Amino acid sequence: MALLAALPLAAAARPSPLFVLNSLDATISVIDPATWTESALIATGKEPHHLYLTPDEKSLIVANALGDSLTFVDPRTAQVQRTVRGIVDPYQLRFSPDMKWFVTAANRLNHVDIYRWDGQDLALAKRIATGRTPSHIWIDSRSATAYVSMQDSDELVAIDLRSQALKWRVQTGATPADVYGSSDDRFLFVGLTGGEGVQVFEVAGDAPARALRTIATGKGAHAFRSAGDGRHVYVSNRVADTISKIDTQTQTVVADYPAPGGPDCMDVAGDGRYILVTSRWARRLTVIDTQERRVVRQVPVGKSPHGVWTLDHIKP
Repeated sequence: MALLAALPLAAAARPSPLFVLNSLDATISVIDPATWTESALIATGKEPHHLYLTPDEKSLIVANALGDSLTFVDPRTAQVQRTVRGIVDPYQLRFSPDMKWFVTAANRLNHVDIYRWDGQDLALAKRIATGRTPSHIWIDSRSATAYVSMQDSDELVAIDLRSQALKWRVQTGATPADVYGSSDDRFLFVGLTGGEGVQVFEVAGDAPARALRTIATGKGAHAFRSAGDGRHVYVSNRVADTISKIDTQTQTVVADYPAPGGPDCMDVAGDGRYILVTSRWARRLTVIDTQERRVVRQVPVGKSPHGVWTLDHIKP
């Protein structure tokens, strides 16, 4: 069966577009999932790297790191809604689950910014000096703590969102990147891009995180995406050209998938069968069938594709 017919999001009467951030082109490739072609190209600020949906699901926010701005895009029509300027070096971004806080990591300027969010506008509450090169953010389910990796000082820091104060910092393995928390908030998983796996930390109360083990996944473990079942998470191994599926309860790898071209950020389409991943070095959006464990499609995009997202996906 052809992928066009098999992919759940392509079968919808009016499927939502796919968005791929082309970091070195300062553009967004809008992919039509009915034809698997680029239907539009949206200009952004310099170096768009990550993206996040507003809590009301009306806007997709693209963080333009070198552009010091955010681009708001309609996730259904791919129309630019507005540009918010004066957001300093927003490399990575995340909303707290209670929708009160919006947090950005300033990758080149070594700080984390915490903004208050009223549903429309952002107001800076605190700028916190961190370590060298803050990279990725995870916020616990209680909206109490933001965990941020420091990719050049090999650290993980915790920030109390209510007081906007640094709680603790601990050492990690080489070049920590994305951070993912278990559904019970007990464990943190950190991709070690300078290593060959995912480091597991236990977090409890206000005590500093305690390193438990490293799960061998592949060289360049980098970005996470929930499988949508509350138990499993995917991690892209950028150097190994693979994606691993981790059972967060047993903390073991239960499946591996080929992902050529330097796999980076991911989304999971439709009923969970297909992984959409940006192939950073190959300038492609790659589609992987998790049942057949193979690549079924690659779509040309721009230079250094990073973030990828579609509204027609399984919920994290």
